[in-house]
Amino acid sequence: MAEQSEQQRRYKEFLDLLPLTISLAGLPGSEPGRYFTAEQIESRIFTVKHAYRSARQLARDSVQGQP
Repeated sequence: MAEQSEQQRRYKEFLDLLPLTISLAGLPGSEPGRYFTAEQIESRIFTVKHAYRSARQLARDSVQGQP
Protein backbone atom coordinates (compact mmCIF):
# COMPACT_ATOMS: atom_id res chain seq x y z
CA MET A 1 0.00 0.00 0.00
CA ALA A 2 2.86 2.39 0.78
CA GLU A 3 4.32 1.80 -2.67
CA GLN A 4 1.02 2.72 -4.32
CA SER A 5 0.73 5.91 -2.26
CA GLU A 6 4.31 6.86 -3.19
CA GLN A 7 3.50 6.29 -6.85
CA GLN A 8 0.39 8.47 -6.54
CA ARG A 9 2.41 11.21 -4.82
CA ARG A 10 5.00 11.18 -7.58
CA TYR A 11 2.31 11.25 -10.25
CA LYS A 12 0.63 14.23 -8.58
CA GLU A 13 4.01 15.98 -8.32
CA PHE A 14 4.56 15.38 -12.04
CA LEU A 15 1.13 16.78 -12.94
CA ASP A 16 1.64 19.80 -10.68
CA LEU A 17 4.97 20.58 -12.35
CA LEU A 18 3.78 19.91 -15.89
CA PRO A 19 2.87 23.55 -16.78
CA LEU A 20 6.27 24.78 -15.55
CA THR A 21 8.02 21.90 -17.31
CA ILE A 22 6.38 22.69 -20.64
CA SER A 23 7.19 26.36 -20.22
CA LEU A 24 10.85 25.64 -19.43
CA ALA A 25 11.14 23.23 -22.35
CA GLY A 26 9.99 25.96 -24.73
CA LEU A 27 9.09 23.52 -27.48
CA PRO A 28 6.78 24.69 -30.25
CA GLY A 29 3.76 22.61 -31.18
CA SER A 30 3.53 20.77 -34.46
CA GLU A 31 1.97 22.33 -37.51
CA PRO A 32 -1.57 21.15 -38.23
CA GLY A 33 -1.51 17.98 -40.30
CA ARG A 34 2.23 17.38 -39.83
CA TYR A 35 3.69 14.81 -37.51
CA PHE A 36 7.05 14.68 -35.78
CA THR A 37 9.62 12.13 -36.94
CA ALA A 38 10.96 9.52 -34.52
CA GLU A 39 14.19 11.52 -34.18
CA GLN A 40 12.28 14.71 -33.43
CA ILE A 41 10.23 12.91 -30.78
CA GLU A 42 13.37 11.53 -29.12
CA SER A 43 14.91 14.99 -29.11
CA ARG A 44 11.76 16.49 -27.57
CA ILE A 45 11.67 13.74 -24.91
CA PHE A 46 15.25 14.58 -23.95
CA THR A 47 14.35 18.28 -23.67
CA VAL A 48 11.22 17.62 -21.58
CA LYS A 49 13.12 15.27 -19.22
CA HIS A 50 15.70 17.95 -18.51
CA ALA A 51 13.05 20.63 -18.16
CA TYR A 52 11.18 18.43 -15.65
CA ARG A 53 14.33 17.94 -13.59
CA SER A 54 14.89 21.70 -13.58
CA ALA A 55 11.26 22.40 -12.64
CA ARG A 56 11.40 19.88 -9.80
CA GLN A 57 14.65 21.36 -8.48
CA LEU A 58 13.26 24.90 -8.73
CA ALA A 59 10.17 23.87 -6.77
CA ARG A 60 12.26 22.17 -4.08
CA ASP A 61 14.60 25.15 -3.78
CA SER A 62 11.63 27.50 -3.53
CA VAL A 63 10.00 25.44 -0.79
CA GLN A 64 13.25 25.18 1.15
CA GLY A 65 13.97 28.88 0.70
CA GLN A 66 17.25 28.45 -1.12
CA PRO A 67 18.29 31.01 -3.79
